[in-house]
Amino acid sequence: MSEMTLRSDAERMDRHYRFQRYIYDATRTHYLIGRKHALRELKPGDGESVLEIGCGTAWNLVRAARRYPRAKLYGVDVSNAMLETARASLDRQGLGGRIMLRQGDATCFDAASTFGVAQFDRVLISYALSMIPCWREALEHVTTMIAPGGSLHIVDFGQCERLPVVLKQSLFAFLRHYAVTPRADLEERCREMASKHGLVLHFERLHRGYSDYAVLTRAPAAGDPEQ
Repeated sequence: MSEMTLRSDAERMDRHYRFQRYIYDATRTHYLIGRKHALRELKPGDGESVLEIGCGTAWNLVRAARRYPRAKLYGVDVSNAMLETARASLDRQGLGGRIMLRQGDATCFDAASTFGVAQFDRVLISYALSMIPCWREALEHVTTMIAPGGSLHIVDFGQCERLPVVLKQSLFAFLRHYAVTPRADLEERCREMASKHGLVLHFERLHRGYSDYAVLTRAPAAGDPEQ
């Protein structure tokens, strides 16, 4: 991906969140309902690393810092506007020194040069793939960042297959207004990544299909005591 394309994507998201970022957390609490489940399931060990892709206002990272006080936390987002809001939030809560935030595109950023860490024990993508135009490329790229014995956790909007049709139609119309597209083939793509990279996939449909939750786990390295 060219530098011009990256700049264009960042500018697009900055425009999108120019004003939304100030009310984002207050207005998303009730429909990003899979976030807490994903955070509970991360379970990093002491000293292990957690990277969130598309961290936005750092809502998830703040709660991860409280739940896992000995984890090393990182966040990346393409929008500098959202990162500005995130850093202000972390400073207010005294977490600026605990969580490292950087600007980067999920499809191609270099984790080693960005954070000084090439792979992570836990990677989280929370309601971000549905907003990334090249989401398949992002999934492919992020999968390479899973450390041996680590896991990638994805939570996003599902297809609402067990909810009333009217509710699904209303939700999807609302999401389209904010350029959000639930990925109907998320499970299929995750299975492809599992096969390609030698990972184990666990996939759930939560809340009657409202949320999809996937975990891709890499086996420990040879000789690792966890084996």
